[in-house]
Amino acid sequence: QVQLMESGGGLVQAGGSLRLSCTPSEGTFTNSIMAWFRQAPGKDREFVAATRRIGHLRYSAESSDSVKGRFTISRVNAGNTVNLQMNSLKLEDTAVYYCAASRSNELGRRVADYDYWGQGTQVTVSS
Repeated sequence: QVQLMESGGGLVQAGGSLRLSCTPSEGTFTNSIMAWFRQAPGKDREFVAATRRIGHLRYSAESSDSVKGRFTISRVNAGNTVNLQMNSLKLEDTAVYYCAASRSNELGRRVADYDYWGQGTQVTVSS
């Protein structure tokens, strides 16, 4: 079964930066929607950002209002890896971050819109 492998989480001070990466364990997700969600303790999993293929090695991106202007999602490795560059991190960004992928043509923001998930990587922002 395909697994999404995440890396790059850790502990960072407020105002700092981290970059998360996600690659499938097998197969190709070049044509798939790939996204990041996060889940803070006691809260529901929420959409962070996603990318969708719009042409040969070209991807559109969208993100939640809470991270817009601070987080950037991108595709590399011929579109088979999705990165999340997180800058100007805030205490409220502390959460487990999950990579997700969907074979659908429609970019969704709900957990149910995604078919594959990673195990999650912890991001902790300290003051």
